[in-house]
Amino acid sequence: MLAQVKDILQREARLFFQLKKSERLWHIPVLASVCTGLPLLIGYYLGRLDYGTLACLGGLVILYMPSTTLENRMLTLLVCAFGFIMSFAVGIVFSFNHYLSAAVLGVYAFGVNWLTNYFRLSPPGNFFFIMIASMASCMPFDLLAIPTKVGLLALGTMGGVIFAMLYSLYIVRQHPDKMRDPGQRKRHYTNITESVIMGVFIAISLLVGHVSGLDNPYWIPISCLAIMQGLNVVQVGQRSFHRIVGTFIGMGFSWLLLQLNLSTLQICISIIVLQFIIEILVVRHYALAVIFITLLTVFLVELSRGAGIDPNRVIASRFLDIFIGSLIGVVGGWLLHNQKLHQKAERQLRKTRVAILRK
Repeated sequence: MLAQVKDILQREARLFFQLKKSERLWHIPVLASVCTGLPLLIGYYLGRLDYGTLACLGGLVILYMPSTTLENRMLTLLVCAFGFIMSFAVGIVFSFNHYLSAAVLGVYAFGVNWLTNYFRLSPPGNFFFIMIASMASCMPFDLLAIPTKVGLLALGTMGGVIFAMLYSLYIVRQHPDKMRDPGQRKRHYTNITESVIMGVFIAISLLVGHVSGLDNPYWIPISCLAIMQGLNVVQVGQRSFHRIVGTFIGMGFSWLLLQLNLSTLQICISIIVLQFIIEILVVRHYALAVIFITLLTVFLVELSRGAGIDPNRVIASRFLDIFIGSLIGVVGGWLLHNQKLHQKAERQLRKTRVAILRK
């Protein structure tokens, strides 16, 4: 028994310091940096960083660009852009009540997970749709400002689609890609069961954040979602460990950088550089990517709140969010990959369907 535990620990230690190979072109991290950084710089120039921060979220749609034909690239991005806008609208419209907001987010996460699995959407899959909905659900409710905020995010997605089209016109001619096999579609009942589990745990994690009175409760469901995206139980545990370790190291760097009292422009440029580094590392080493994700989110918090924030409070709150979200995500991930649970749920769903049809 001790020998097995020792072997497991040694294997995990080797994996922790191992960089995975990736076929991802460097063009995508550059595009992601441009699509998220340009709205920030425009917002800085116009003196409306709050507008720029919202629009830069929409620019993340570029990450859903597949390596396929031009037609398929643009169709996928347009649908994902609509999904971004819908996610933000759903989140912010119900943000007036914490309990209702958590329930709606859970139902929405169920729908998004089912759709992304059904259409076999490539990674990052459901992540950014649920992330944007989570962030919007925690924004202060202002009915008159909703159209403006939704419009700003829509402008960000439009910018991402335009850059994707220009890039695709070039890259498809230089390196014509063929349609790739999207993989095997999940079984209908398995998809339903997984989506229910996803929705329930996303709702629980957001509700925990609201009840706990944390400053940014949306980081709990985001962390929970990141952990639950593991491909199996082992990867769920690995991602949880890597996320906590990466956050701890990232917080240390964040605290040091916040002591430098960087200017607003320097923070904007830092966010652009960090976005590039994150997209390079996220497919190679999750823990290293989390270090820079932590830096990026702390800088975004500083931009949204302005000067005068307490670095110690921000860092402590961020680490607590990650820790709670990771623990919830581990439980949700274990249920998500529990085959016995899926088999029982499938039998029950079949019986329910037969009973309904007989009536």
